[in-house]
Amino acid sequence: MVKFIQGGVTAANGFLANGIHSGLKASRKGNDTALVYSQSLCDAAGLFTSNKVKAECVKFTMQKIKGGKMQAAVCNVCFANACTGAEGYQTAEMTAQAVAKELKINADNVIVCSTGIIGQPIPRDVLLGHIPELAAGLSKDGNERARVAIMTTDTHYKECAVQTEIGGKTVTIGAMCKGSGMIHINMGTMLSFVTTDCAISSAMLQEALKEVVPATYNCVSVDGDTSTNDTITIMANGTAGNPRIEEKNEDWKIFVQALSALSEVMAKKIAADGEGASRLVECVVNGANDVKSARVLAKEVIASNLVKAAMFGRDANCGRILCAMGYSGADFDPDKTTVTFVSKEGSERYFEKPDQDLFEGGESVVVVKDGIGLAFDEEKATRILGRPAVQIVIDIKGGNATAKAWGCDLTYDYVKINGDYRS
Repeated sequence: MVKFIQGGVTAANGFLANGIHSGLKASRKGNDTALVYSQSLCDAAGLFTSNKVKAECVKFTMQKIKGGKMQAAVCNVCFANACTGAEGYQTAEMTAQAVAKELKINADNVIVCSTGIIGQPIPRDVLLGHIPELAAGLSKDGNERARVAIMTTDTHYKECAVQTEIGGKTVTIGAMCKGSGMIHINMGTMLSFVTTDCAISSAMLQEALKEVVPATYNCVSVDGDTSTNDTITIMANGTAGNPRIEEKNEDWKIFVQALSALSEVMAKKIAADGEGASRLVECVVNGANDVKSARVLAKEVIASNLVKAAMFGRDANCGRILCAMGYSGADFDPDKTTVTFVSKEGSERYFEKPDQDLFEGGESVVVVKDGIGLAFDEEKATRILGRPAVQIVIDIKGGNATAKAWGCDLTYDYVKINGDYRS
C-alpha cells in the first residue's frame, strides 16, 4: 500500500538539501541554486531528454551516471548551460568538483543540472563562489529552500513523498521537480530529483524509471516543446534496511508502484502549473487495442493548441478532440468513439491531498457518442469546463487498454511570459 506523506527530497532517511540566492541574474530575487546530498553513497539512475540538442550539464551527468553511483545533485536556474560548447561542459565539471570538495566526496558522484536561458553561459565565478555557502547550509528541512531554488516560470513549488513497505521495512521515496514552459516531456523544461532510502541496485532503478516515466512524466505536454535539459535522476542510499532489490521480483514491483504513484502526482503538478495556465486538463483514453496507442491518442489531444484554447474558452468543442485523435497516427475507429467532459467542485484541493481521486463523483456531460456530436446542455458544459481541473474521457471501444495524459489550457499569459522570457 502506498501512503502519501509530507516532504520532498529530504523525506527519505539520510538526505539533506539546501537552496540559496547566488545572484546569477539581476532580475532573480529568490533562491537560484539548489543542492541535494546523501550522507552515504547511493545507487543511481537517470533518464534524459530525447532532444538532439542537449545541454552541457545533461551530457556531463549522462556520462557520470553510467557508473551507477551518485551522492549529490546540484542545480542552478536562470541559465540552461545549453548551446554553450566546451566552456559550458567545463562549467559543469567545475561545479561538480566544487561541490565534491565541500562535501568531501568523489566529483564523479555529483549530478549537475541547469535550467533557464539557452545559449548564454552561466556566470561561472558567481556560481562557484557560492558553493561553500550552499554546502554549509545543508539540512533536513532544506527541501523547503531547494524546492523554490529550482523554479523558473513555475508559480508553485512541486514536491511529493510516499512510503510503502518492502521486506518488512518502511521505504520512503521523495521528489522535487520544476517545469512550467517548454514542456513536452520526452525522456519540456523539466527537471526531477528523486531520492529514496530503499536498498536497490542501479540497474533496477534504471528499469524502474523505464517502467514509470513513459506513463507519467512523458505523458505531460504544456506547449509541445521538448526541452534541451529534461532530466530525471534517482538516488537510493539503502538505509531503509530492506532486502536489497537486484531483480524484478515482488519487492521491485512494490517499489515501482510507489514510484509510479509519486510520479503521477508530480506529472499533474507540472501540467497544472503550465505557463499562464488556469486549469489542469487530464485526458483518459479507454478501450484501445494497446497501451501505446492509448498514450499516443491521449497525449495528442492534450497537446493540441486548439483543444487547449477551447479549454481556456470553456468551449465544449468536440471537433477539435476528434481532429487531434485523427492525425495522431494511432489506430482507432472514429465511428465507435465517445467523448465525455468531467469535473468536480473543489478539485483544486487535490494537490493538498494527492491520495484523493481528482474526478470521482464529478459532474459530466457527453458530447460525442459513436463518432457523432450530440446536442447537450451548453450551460452545464461551460460550468464543467470552468473548474480548476477538467477531464476528457474518450472511449474508443476497440480493446481493453487505458492510458492518461496531462496538459493545461492555453491562455493569453502564455504568450506574454514567453514574449520576453530572456529578461
